[in-house]
Amino acid sequence: MGTRTVLQHPDITRALTRIAHEILEANRGASDLVLLGIPTRGAVLAERLDRILADIEPEWTSGAGTGRVGTLDVTMHRDDLGHGIGRAPHRTTIPAGGIDGKVVVLVDDVLYSGRTVRAALDALQGIGRPRAVRLAVLVDRGHRELPIRADHVGKNLPTASDERVTLHLTETDGSDELLIVHPGGDS
Repeated sequence: MGTRTVLQHPDITRALTRIAHEILEANRGASDLVLLGIPTRGAVLAERLDRILADIEPEWTSGAGTGRVGTLDVTMHRDDLGHGIGRAPHRTTIPAGGIDGKVVVLVDDVLYSGRTVRAALDALQGIGRPRAVRLAVLVDRGHRELPIRADHVGKNLPTASDERVTLHLTETDGSDELLIVHPGGDS
């Protein structure tokens, strides 16, 4: 099994900074924006985007209680629950200002089949009615099984379907790196 490092800390920071600028440009500022990270690493990336947005946009305020950043647990909305795949539920935290009438940006780490995003859209229905929903992902690796497309992508990374893409973040894993694990030989 071979492993290749594709992104490291500076690459991830650059990608998130670019995504933050794209989000602001698409929305024409920070008005009515809410970030909802999909646990685990999507939630970490949403928190990082929060800090970047605070640095580049005066209208955005960083920190707890700003009504801008939350997490969205999709566990109970997944279509693979009956397939023996165990997932521990996470807590959903909705920003104080809610999501009704807001532009919600779902934040996830790696977009693959699209099934997690579909589950996130289902989970949103029980929480409120956003004006619009957008998707920001650090990596889009292709291989979609559902007609889902990210609005903001840090890196398009074509992969083979038997490869595994693994994101490590300092907050959860002690370091920042994106790895491709090849099942066969070394690369």
